[in-house]
Amino acid sequence: MIKSYKFRRRIANFFIYLLLAILGIIWVSPFVYLLMHSFRAESMTTVPYLIPHQWTFDNYIKLFTGAGSSSINFPRWFLNTFVVAIFSCVISTISVLAVSYTFSRLRFGARKKLMNVAMILGMFPGFMTMIAIYYLLKAMGLNQNLIALVICYSSGAGLGFQISKGFFDTIPRALDEAATIDGATRNQIFWKIILPMSKPIVVYTVLTSFIGPWCDFILAKIIMGDKRELYTVAIGLQSMVSAEFINEYYKQFLAGSVMVAIPITTLFLIMQRYYVEGVTAGGVKG
Repeated sequence: MIKSYKFRRRIANFFIYLLLAILGIIWVSPFVYLLMHSFRAESMTTVPYLIPHQWTFDNYIKLFTGAGSSSINFPRWFLNTFVVAIFSCVISTISVLAVSYTFSRLRFGARKKLMNVAMILGMFPGFMTMIAIYYLLKAMGLNQNLIALVICYSSGAGLGFQISKGFFDTIPRALDEAATIDGATRNQIFWKIILPMSKPIVVYTVLTSFIGPWCDFILAKIIMGDKRELYTVAIGLQSMVSAEFINEYYKQFLAGSVMVAIPITTLFLIMQRYYVEGVTAGGVKG
């Protein structure tokens, strides 16, 4: 009976691992293709084979030197995206953590109602308000401006407090009470006691706040319009495969896609342990 159970267990594990291996190959294959063909020397836009016949670094060199057209300025787009992502990340992280701590620790009359309203608002997709946001920014003279992107990405970040609040709920309230007895203010408790103990959720919030602005295309495209020098990398890469530029810049587009993936992938690999801890711990309490 035991041998029969072990045999069935091995058969089941074999098919599970086989399925996971197949799914892994399907998931990784587009990036492998992208990476290989970013080094392709052949001049055609597409080729009928998977592995390039000739390899070169020229695609990356041309990407950063801007050889070929003044309309393509990847270094400037990369810098625009980096600046917007950094400022949005800092503001959003502080906002999310402050709102999460408030709902977790403070008790006031409208607390439950505000949490319910925030939950309901979070159910609506962001693109529903994009046109209204554009006209509001235009009325304030902020359209086609990097500051507008920072405002859009960070102003509503506090609505995503649920996971961080769940993490703060797991920290014993006795620490707050002991610090209050010692004369600490709420501000001091938050910055000097709670945050140093909350590294996983801080890292999780930083990563999610950075990924959004770094990868966003739709909102950035609406706000920037045709102002090419203020494009982010998502808009810039899309313009490189437009009908006007695709024959000349397709391989540089592949190289640019690899360069865009490197910073966020590196950050995630370095902070993966804290990211997982933040998600799992933040899901303990609501």
